[in-house]
Amino acid sequence: MNARMLSVVSSVALLALIALCVVWEGWLAPLRPGGSWMMLKALPLLPAVFGVLRGRRYTSQWLSMLSLLYFTEGVLRATDPGLTGVFALVEVFLAVVLFTSTMLHARATAPSRAQ
Repeated sequence: MNARMLSVVSSVALLALIALCVVWEGWLAPLRPGGSWMMLKALPLLPAVFGVLRGRRYTSQWLSMLSLLYFTEGVLRATDPGLTGVFALVEVFLAVVLFTSTMLHARATAPSRAQ
């Protein structure tokens, strides 16, 4: 895959992860009825949106590390009953896709690989 395609995959995974966090904790399966402050977990992802959309290497580097937090949360909550467990597995999938695509994008755009 080329750097542009990896940037697109990263963008889609990032936006999907943000949407999942807000919808999951806000309406579909919040920790408390009526919504939860846990939807604020999407806030750390927001500064990365414009950098990823523009294909910035530095953003891919730090976002790859941040995605591991969402992976960890998804793994920990995957055994929860009901929709929470399903959403946690989706979060794990999106975090893995985000991590992989950002790592490969950072590798593909490395100055040492410029031709």
